[in-house]
Amino acid sequence: MDRTEETIAAQASAPGVGGIGIVRVSGPQVGEISRALLGKLPDPRFATTRILKDANGCPIDQAVAVFFQGPHSYTGQDTLELHCHGSPIVLDQVLERLLDLGVRLAKPGEFTERAFLNGRMDLAQAEAVADLINSQTQAAARSAFRSLSGEFSKEIEHLRADIEDVRVLIEANIDFSDEPVDVVSPDEIADRLGRISGRLGAILDRSRPGALLARGAKVVIAGLPNAGKSSLLNALAGADKAIVSATPGTTRDLIEVTLDIGGLPVHMVDTAGLRATADEIEAEGVRRANDAIADADLVLVVLDDSDSESHREVLVDQDKGAHKKILVFNKADLTGRAIGVIDGSQPLSIAVSVRDVAGLDLIATAIRSELGFADEEQSVFMARRRHLDSLERTLVCVDNAAGVSAIELAAEELRLAHAALGEITGAFSSEDLLGEIFSSFCIGK
Repeated sequence: MDRTEETIAAQASAPGVGGIGIVRVSGPQVGEISRALLGKLPDPRFATTRILKDANGCPIDQAVAVFFQGPHSYTGQDTLELHCHGSPIVLDQVLERLLDLGVRLAKPGEFTERAFLNGRMDLAQAEAVADLINSQTQAAARSAFRSLSGEFSKEIEHLRADIEDVRVLIEANIDFSDEPVDVVSPDEIADRLGRISGRLGAILDRSRPGALLARGAKVVIAGLPNAGKSSLLNALAGADKAIVSATPGTTRDLIEVTLDIGGLPVHMVDTAGLRATADEIEAEGVRRANDAIADADLVLVVLDDSDSESHREVLVDQDKGAHKKILVFNKADLTGRAIGVIDGSQPLSIAVSVRDVAGLDLIATAIRSELGFADEEQSVFMARRRHLDSLERTLVCVDNAAGVSAIELAAEELRLAHAALGEITGAFSSEDLLGEIFSSFCIGK
Protein backbone atom coordinates (compact mmCIF):
# COMPACT_ATOMS: atom_id res chain seq x y z
CA MET A 1 0.00 0.00 0.00
CA ASP A 2 1.14 3.53 -0.80
CA ARG A 3 2.06 5.27 2.47
CA THR A 4 -0.17 8.22 1.58
CA GLU A 5 -3.16 5.86 1.46
CA GLU A 6 -2.75 5.05 5.14
CA THR A 7 -4.69 7.13 7.66
CA ILE A 8 -2.33 8.79 10.14
CA ALA A 9 -2.71 10.60 13.45
CA ALA A 10 -0.54 12.59 15.84
CA GLN A 11 -0.71 15.24 18.52
CA ALA A 12 -0.54 18.56 16.69
CA SER A 13 -0.22 20.77 19.77
CA ALA A 14 2.94 21.19 21.80
CA PRO A 15 3.85 18.38 24.21
CA GLY A 16 3.08 18.82 27.90
CA VAL A 17 0.12 20.12 29.87
CA GLY A 18 -1.98 22.88 28.31
CA GLY A 19 -5.45 24.32 28.17
CA ILE A 20 -6.14 22.58 24.87
CA GLY A 21 -4.48 19.64 23.17
CA ILE A 22 -5.08 18.90 19.49
CA VAL A 23 -4.99 15.52 17.79
CA ARG A 24 -4.91 15.57 13.99
CA VAL A 25 -6.07 12.67 11.79
CA SER A 26 -5.64 12.58 8.00
CA GLY A 27 -6.26 10.00 5.31
CA PRO A 28 -8.89 8.13 3.32
CA GLN A 29 -10.43 6.42 6.38
CA VAL A 30 -11.25 9.65 8.25
CA GLY A 31 -14.98 9.28 7.52
CA GLU A 32 -15.05 5.73 8.88
CA ILE A 33 -12.95 6.74 11.89
CA SER A 34 -15.22 9.71 12.64
CA ARG A 35 -18.37 7.58 12.60
CA ALA A 36 -16.77 5.05 14.97
CA LEU A 37 -15.33 7.66 17.34
CA LEU A 38 -17.91 10.45 17.16
CA GLY A 39 -21.05 8.64 16.03
CA LYS A 40 -21.18 10.61 12.78
CA LEU A 41 -19.02 12.52 10.32
CA PRO A 42 -19.26 16.23 11.22
CA ASP A 43 -20.23 18.75 8.57
CA PRO A 44 -17.10 20.22 6.93
CA ARG A 45 -15.62 23.25 8.73
CA PHE A 46 -18.20 23.27 11.54
CA ALA A 47 -17.09 22.80 15.15
CA THR A 48 -19.00 19.98 16.84
CA THR A 49 -18.89 18.98 20.52
CA ARG A 50 -18.63 15.24 21.08
CA ILE A 51 -17.91 12.81 23.93
CA LEU A 52 -14.94 10.63 22.97
CA LYS A 53 -15.09 7.06 24.27
CA ASP A 54 -12.59 4.24 24.45
CA ALA A 55 -13.09 0.75 22.98
CA ASN A 56 -15.15 -0.27 26.04
CA GLY A 57 -17.47 2.72 25.78
CA CYS A 58 -15.93 4.56 28.73
CA PRO A 59 -15.74 8.35 28.27
CA ILE A 60 -12.29 9.79 27.59
CA ASP A 61 -13.06 13.48 27.14
CA GLN A 62 -15.50 16.04 25.81
CA ALA A 63 -13.86 17.40 22.67
CA VAL A 64 -14.53 19.82 19.85
CA ALA A 65 -14.28 18.03 16.50
CA VAL A 66 -13.64 19.84 13.21
CA PHE A 67 -13.72 18.03 9.85
CA PHE A 68 -11.89 19.39 6.79
CA GLN A 69 -12.92 17.66 3.59
CA GLY A 70 -10.19 17.00 1.05
CA PRO A 71 -8.83 18.48 -1.08
CA HIS A 72 -9.69 21.62 0.89
CA SER A 73 -7.56 20.76 3.91
CA TYR A 74 -3.96 21.20 5.04
CA THR A 75 -2.90 17.81 3.67
CA GLY A 76 -5.25 17.75 0.69
CA GLN A 77 -6.92 14.68 2.23
CA ASP A 78 -9.92 14.32 4.53
CA THR A 79 -8.69 15.60 7.90
CA LEU A 80 -10.21 15.50 11.38
CA GLU A 81 -9.01 17.66 14.26
CA LEU A 82 -9.97 16.80 17.84
CA HIS A 83 -9.57 19.71 20.27
CA CYS A 84 -9.37 18.08 23.69
CA HIS A 85 -8.46 19.19 27.20
CA GLY A 86 -4.69 19.47 27.21
CA SER A 87 -3.79 16.62 29.54
CA PRO A 88 -1.12 14.25 28.19
CA ILE A 89 -3.12 11.36 29.69
CA VAL A 90 -6.24 12.38 27.77
CA LEU A 91 -4.36 12.83 24.50
CA ASP A 92 -2.62 9.48 24.89
CA GLN A 93 -6.00 7.78 25.40
CA VAL A 94 -7.38 9.46 22.28
CA LEU A 95 -4.40 8.29 20.23
CA GLU A 96 -4.73 4.76 21.65
CA ARG A 97 -8.38 4.70 20.56
CA LEU A 98 -7.41 5.87 17.08
CA LEU A 99 -4.80 3.11 16.87
CA ASP A 100 -7.50 0.60 17.85
CA LEU A 101 -9.51 1.88 14.88
CA GLY A 102 -6.66 1.16 12.45
CA VAL A 103 -4.92 4.52 12.32
CA ARG A 104 -1.11 4.69 12.16
CA LEU A 105 0.96 7.18 14.16
CA ALA A 106 2.36 9.84 11.85
CA LYS A 107 6.07 10.26 11.28
CA PRO A 108 7.74 13.66 11.79
CA GLY A 109 6.60 16.04 9.05
CA GLU A 110 4.27 13.52 7.44
CA PHE A 111 1.23 15.83 7.37
CA THR A 112 3.25 18.51 5.57
CA GLU A 113 4.79 15.88 3.28
CA ARG A 114 1.29 14.89 2.23
CA ALA A 115 0.43 18.54 1.66
CA PHE A 116 3.42 18.72 -0.71
CA LEU A 117 2.65 15.44 -2.48
CA ASN A 118 -0.99 16.47 -2.95
CA GLY A 119 -0.06 19.84 -4.44
CA ARG A 120 -1.20 21.98 -1.52
CA MET A 121 2.24 23.60 -1.35
CA ASP A 122 5.60 23.29 -3.04
CA LEU A 123 8.79 22.13 -1.35
CA ALA A 124 10.07 25.61 -0.49
CA GLN A 125 6.74 26.43 1.16
CA ALA A 126 6.81 23.13 3.06
CA GLU A 127 10.26 23.98 4.43
CA ALA A 128 8.97 27.43 5.39
CA VAL A 129 6.40 25.72 7.65
CA ALA A 130 9.23 24.28 9.75
CA ASP A 131 11.15 27.56 9.60
CA LEU A 132 8.12 29.48 10.87
CA ILE A 133 7.64 27.02 13.73
CA ASN A 134 11.33 27.24 14.66
CA SER A 135 11.74 31.01 14.16
CA GLN A 136 13.59 32.67 17.03
CA THR A 137 12.86 36.33 16.25
CA GLN A 138 10.08 38.42 14.75
CA ALA A 139 12.16 39.10 11.65
CA ALA A 140 12.72 35.36 11.17
CA ALA A 141 9.00 34.68 11.57
CA ARG A 142 8.10 37.38 9.03
CA SER A 143 10.65 36.07 6.55
CA ALA A 144 9.41 32.49 6.96
CA PHE A 145 5.83 33.61 6.41
CA ARG A 146 6.80 35.36 3.18
CA SER A 147 8.23 32.10 1.88
CA LEU A 148 5.23 30.14 3.17
CA SER A 149 2.86 32.50 1.35
CA GLY A 150 4.67 31.70 -1.90
CA GLU A 151 6.67 34.88 -2.61
CA PHE A 152 9.97 33.00 -2.92
CA SER A 153 8.40 30.23 -5.01
CA LYS A 154 6.81 32.74 -7.41
CA GLU A 155 10.19 34.35 -8.05
CA ILE A 156 11.70 30.93 -8.72
CA GLU A 157 8.90 29.84 -11.05
CA HIS A 158 9.08 33.10 -13.03
CA LEU A 159 12.81 32.56 -13.50
CA ARG A 160 12.27 28.94 -14.54
CA ALA A 161 9.71 30.06 -17.13
CA ASP A 162 12.05 32.73 -18.52
CA ILE A 163 14.96 30.28 -18.73
CA GLU A 164 12.73 27.77 -20.51
CA ASP A 165 11.58 30.46 -22.97
CA VAL A 166 15.17 31.28 -23.91
CA ARG A 167 16.05 27.59 -24.22
CA VAL A 168 13.09 27.04 -26.57
CA LEU A 169 14.26 29.95 -28.74
CA ILE A 170 17.81 28.58 -28.87
CA GLU A 171 16.54 25.12 -29.81
CA ALA A 172 14.37 26.69 -32.50
CA ASN A 173 17.54 28.23 -33.95
CA ILE A 174 19.12 24.76 -33.87
CA ASP A 175 16.08 23.12 -35.54
CA PHE A 176 16.01 25.75 -38.28
CA SER A 177 19.76 26.14 -38.67
CA ASP A 178 19.44 25.62 -42.44
CA GLU A 179 17.37 28.78 -42.73
CA PRO A 180 19.19 31.99 -43.74
CA VAL A 181 17.79 33.95 -40.78
CA ASP A 182 17.81 32.97 -37.08
CA VAL A 183 14.47 32.58 -35.30
CA VAL A 184 15.89 34.91 -32.66
CA SER A 185 19.07 36.96 -32.89
CA PRO A 186 22.13 36.18 -30.74
CA ASP A 187 21.94 39.73 -29.37
CA GLU A 188 18.41 39.18 -28.09
CA ILE A 189 19.42 35.90 -26.46
CA ALA A 190 22.41 37.58 -24.82
CA ASP A 191 20.18 40.41 -23.58
CA ARG A 192 17.65 37.99 -22.08
CA LEU A 193 20.33 35.90 -20.39
CA GLY A 194 21.91 39.05 -18.97
CA ARG A 195 18.61 40.09 -17.41
CA ILE A 196 18.04 36.60 -15.99
CA SER A 197 21.55 36.61 -14.53
CA GLY A 198 20.88 39.97 -12.88
CA ARG A 199 17.65 38.74 -11.32
CA LEU A 200 19.36 35.60 -10.04
CA GLY A 201 22.04 37.74 -8.43
CA ALA A 202 19.39 39.92 -6.78
CA ILE A 203 17.53 36.88 -5.41
CA LEU A 204 20.79 35.47 -4.05
CA ASP A 205 21.50 38.79 -2.32
CA ARG A 206 18.08 38.62 -0.65
CA SER A 207 18.36 34.92 0.17
CA ARG A 208 21.80 34.77 1.80
CA PRO A 209 20.75 36.86 4.83
CA GLY A 210 17.55 34.81 4.97
CA ALA A 211 19.63 31.67 5.43
CA LEU A 212 21.12 33.27 8.54
CA LEU A 213 17.62 34.04 9.81
CA ALA A 214 16.78 30.35 9.53
CA ARG A 215 19.77 28.96 11.41
CA GLY A 216 21.07 31.99 13.28
CA ALA A 217 24.42 33.69 12.70
CA LYS A 218 27.47 32.40 14.55
CA VAL A 219 29.47 35.36 15.88
CA VAL A 220 32.68 34.51 17.72
CA ILE A 221 34.40 36.84 20.19
CA ALA A 222 38.17 36.36 19.95
CA GLY A 223 41.35 38.05 21.14
CA LEU A 224 44.18 37.89 23.65
CA PRO A 225 43.54 37.16 27.35
CA ASN A 226 42.15 40.07 29.39
CA ALA A 227 41.12 42.11 26.36
CA GLY A 228 37.53 42.16 27.67
CA LYS A 229 35.97 39.35 25.63
CA SER A 230 33.89 37.85 28.44
CA SER A 231 32.87 41.31 29.65
CA LEU A 232 31.69 42.10 26.12
CA LEU A 233 29.62 38.91 25.97
CA ASN A 234 28.00 39.71 29.32
CA ALA A 235 27.29 43.29 28.27
CA LEU A 236 25.69 42.26 24.97
CA ALA A 237 23.67 39.53 26.70
CA GLY A 238 22.61 41.83 29.53
CA ALA A 239 23.50 39.10 32.05
CA ASP A 240 26.55 37.49 33.65
CA LYS A 241 27.02 34.53 31.33
CA ALA A 242 30.81 34.29 31.51
CA ILE A 243 33.18 34.57 34.47
CA VAL A 244 35.18 37.80 34.41
CA SER A 245 38.52 37.95 36.21
CA ALA A 246 41.78 39.87 36.03
CA THR A 247 43.58 36.52 35.94
CA PRO A 248 44.60 35.69 32.35
CA GLY A 249 43.24 32.41 31.00
CA THR A 250 40.03 32.41 33.06
CA THR A 251 37.88 31.37 30.09
CA ARG A 252 38.80 27.80 29.14
CA ASP A 253 35.79 26.55 27.18
CA LEU A 254 33.36 27.98 24.65
CA ILE A 255 30.41 29.87 26.13
CA GLU A 256 27.49 30.35 23.75
CA VAL A 257 24.53 32.69 24.20
CA THR A 258 21.75 33.23 21.66
CA LEU A 259 20.78 36.89 21.27
CA ASP A 260 18.19 38.78 19.25
CA ILE A 261 20.10 41.59 17.56
CA GLY A 262 17.60 43.72 15.71
CA GLY A 263 15.61 40.66 14.62
CA LEU A 264 18.66 38.59 13.67
CA PRO A 265 19.20 35.48 15.82
CA VAL A 266 22.87 35.50 16.80
CA HIS A 267 24.72 32.65 18.48
CA MET A 268 27.39 34.68 20.31
CA VAL A 269 30.39 32.58 21.35
CA ASP A 270 32.98 33.65 23.93
CA THR A 271 36.34 31.92 23.57
CA ALA A 272 39.57 31.35 25.45
CA GLY A 273 42.25 34.03 25.08
CA LEU A 274 44.53 33.31 22.12
CA ARG A 275 48.05 32.71 23.39
CA ALA A 276 50.70 30.00 23.63
CA THR A 277 50.44 28.19 26.95
CA ALA A 278 51.93 25.18 28.71
CA ASP A 279 48.67 24.54 30.56
CA GLU A 280 47.02 21.57 28.83
CA ILE A 281 43.47 22.60 29.69
CA GLU A 282 43.98 26.19 28.54
CA ALA A 283 45.71 24.93 25.38
CA GLU A 284 42.64 22.81 24.60
CA GLY A 285 40.52 25.93 25.10
CA VAL A 286 42.70 27.83 22.61
CA ARG A 287 42.35 24.99 20.09
CA ARG A 288 38.57 25.08 20.45
CA ALA A 289 38.64 28.85 20.08
CA ASN A 290 40.49 28.55 16.76
CA ASP A 291 38.00 25.91 15.56
CA ALA A 292 35.11 28.23 16.45
CA ILE A 293 36.76 31.11 14.61
CA ALA A 294 37.17 28.96 11.49
CA ASP A 295 33.45 28.08 11.59
CA ALA A 296 32.17 31.61 12.31
CA ASP A 297 30.01 33.82 10.11
CA LEU A 298 31.63 36.84 11.77
CA VAL A 299 34.45 37.35 14.29
CA LEU A 300 34.60 40.19 16.81
CA VAL A 301 38.33 40.65 17.38
CA VAL A 302 38.60 42.34 20.78
CA LEU A 303 41.74 44.43 21.32
CA ASP A 304 42.93 46.13 24.49
CA ASP A 305 43.19 49.77 23.42
CA SER A 306 45.49 50.48 26.37
CA ASP A 307 48.03 47.88 25.18
CA SER A 308 48.84 48.72 21.57
CA GLU A 309 51.90 46.43 21.56
CA SER A 310 49.60 43.40 21.65
CA HIS A 311 47.60 44.45 18.59
CA ARG A 312 50.06 43.38 15.93
CA GLU A 313 50.20 39.75 17.11
CA VAL A 314 46.42 39.38 17.11
CA LEU A 315 45.82 41.23 13.84
CA VAL A 316 48.48 39.31 11.90
CA ASP A 317 47.01 36.03 13.15
CA GLN A 318 43.42 37.01 12.32
CA ASP A 319 44.35 38.19 8.83
CA LYS A 320 45.03 34.56 7.93
CA GLY A 321 41.32 33.73 8.07
CA ALA A 322 38.79 34.32 5.31
CA HIS A 323 35.98 35.12 7.74
CA LYS A 324 34.34 38.50 8.10
CA LYS A 325 35.58 40.44 11.09
CA ILE A 326 35.01 43.58 13.14
CA LEU A 327 37.81 45.01 15.27
CA VAL A 328 36.60 46.09 18.71
CA PHE A 329 39.05 48.42 20.50
CA ASN A 330 37.98 48.01 24.12
CA LYS A 331 39.01 50.13 27.12
CA ALA A 332 38.83 53.37 25.15
CA ASP A 333 37.95 55.00 28.47
CA LEU A 334 41.57 54.41 29.56
CA THR A 335 43.14 55.90 26.42
CA GLY A 336 40.79 58.79 25.79
CA ARG A 337 39.97 57.56 22.29
CA ALA A 338 36.56 58.78 21.12
CA ILE A 339 33.83 56.16 21.32
CA GLY A 340 32.55 55.27 17.86
CA VAL A 341 33.42 53.86 14.47
CA ILE A 342 37.03 54.62 13.56
CA ASP A 343 37.02 56.60 10.31
CA GLY A 344 38.47 54.87 7.27
CA SER A 345 39.14 51.64 9.15
CA GLN A 346 39.43 48.41 7.19
CA PRO A 347 38.17 46.04 8.42
CA LEU A 348 35.46 47.96 10.24
CA SER A 349 36.81 49.07 13.64
CA ILE A 350 34.91 50.42 16.63
CA ALA A 351 36.24 52.01 19.82
CA VAL A 352 34.18 51.06 22.87
CA SER A 353 34.26 50.94 26.64
CA VAL A 354 32.60 47.77 27.86
CA ARG A 355 33.07 48.91 31.47
CA ASP A 356 31.10 52.10 30.79
CA VAL A 357 28.68 50.31 28.42
CA ALA A 358 29.65 52.82 25.74
CA GLY A 359 29.55 51.98 22.03
CA LEU A 360 27.82 48.61 22.38
CA ASP A 361 24.90 49.76 20.23
CA LEU A 362 27.43 50.43 17.46
CA ILE A 363 28.65 46.83 17.70
CA ALA A 364 25.09 45.53 17.34
CA THR A 365 24.50 47.75 14.30
CA ALA A 366 27.81 46.68 12.77
CA ILE A 367 27.02 42.98 13.25
CA ARG A 368 23.77 43.38 11.31
CA SER A 369 25.45 45.40 8.59
CA GLU A 370 28.41 43.04 8.10
CA LEU A 371 26.02 40.07 7.81
CA GLY A 372 23.85 41.78 5.20
CA PHE A 373 21.10 43.15 7.42
CA ALA A 374 21.61 46.88 7.04
CA ASP A 375 17.95 47.01 5.97
CA GLU A 376 15.74 44.59 7.93
CA GLU A 377 13.19 44.27 5.12
CA GLN A 378 15.91 43.40 2.62
CA SER A 379 15.82 39.74 3.67
CA VAL A 380 12.60 38.75 2.02
CA PHE A 381 13.21 35.03 1.70
CA MET A 382 13.80 32.45 4.42
CA ALA A 383 16.33 30.46 2.39
CA ARG A 384 18.15 27.28 3.29
CA ARG A 385 21.62 26.17 2.29
CA ARG A 386 20.23 23.89 -0.40
CA HIS A 387 18.29 26.82 -1.90
CA LEU A 388 21.48 28.87 -2.10
CA ASP A 389 23.33 25.95 -3.69
CA SER A 390 20.63 25.61 -6.36
CA LEU A 391 20.58 29.36 -7.06
CA GLU A 392 24.37 29.49 -7.31
CA ARG A 393 24.46 26.53 -9.71
CA THR A 394 21.71 28.13 -11.78
CA LEU A 395 23.63 31.39 -12.01
CA VAL A 396 26.78 29.57 -13.16
CA CYS A 397 24.81 27.70 -15.84
CA VAL A 398 23.11 30.87 -17.12
CA ASP A 399 26.43 32.72 -17.29
CA ASN A 400 27.99 29.72 -19.04
CA ALA A 401 25.16 29.73 -21.59
CA ALA A 402 25.81 33.40 -22.29
CA GLY A 403 29.53 32.78 -22.73
CA VAL A 404 29.62 29.82 -25.13
CA SER A 405 29.64 30.20 -28.89
CA ALA A 406 28.07 26.81 -29.66
CA ILE A 407 24.30 27.19 -29.30
CA GLU A 408 23.94 23.46 -28.57
CA LEU A 409 26.07 23.93 -25.44
CA ALA A 410 24.05 26.99 -24.46
CA ALA A 411 20.82 24.98 -24.68
CA GLU A 412 22.30 22.26 -22.45
CA GLU A 413 23.45 24.80 -19.85
CA LEU A 414 19.94 26.25 -19.72
CA ARG A 415 18.46 22.77 -19.31
CA LEU A 416 20.70 22.29 -16.28
CA ALA A 417 19.75 25.74 -14.95
CA HIS A 418 16.05 24.94 -15.32
CA ALA A 419 16.49 21.66 -13.42
CA ALA A 420 18.55 23.29 -10.64
CA LEU A 421 15.80 25.83 -9.96
CA GLY A 422 13.24 23.04 -9.99
CA GLU A 423 15.01 21.43 -7.05
CA ILE A 424 14.03 24.41 -4.87
CA THR A 425 10.27 24.03 -5.33
CA GLY A 426 10.33 20.24 -5.65
CA ALA A 427 9.63 20.07 -9.39
CA PHE A 428 12.76 17.89 -9.48
CA SER A 429 13.52 16.11 -6.20
CA SER A 430 14.74 12.73 -5.02
CA GLU A 431 13.11 10.52 -2.39
CA ASP A 432 16.25 10.89 -0.27
CA LEU A 433 15.95 14.68 -0.31
CA LEU A 434 12.28 14.58 0.66
CA GLY A 435 13.03 12.15 3.48
CA GLU A 436 15.82 14.38 4.80
CA ILE A 437 13.65 17.51 4.70
CA PHE A 438 10.49 16.15 6.32
CA SER A 439 12.28 14.08 8.96
CA SER A 440 13.48 17.36 10.51
CA PHE A 441 9.89 18.45 11.23
CA CYS A 442 8.14 17.97 14.54
CA ILE A 443 5.59 15.17 14.88
CA GLY A 444 2.06 16.39 14.16
CA LYS A 445 3.04 18.88 11.46
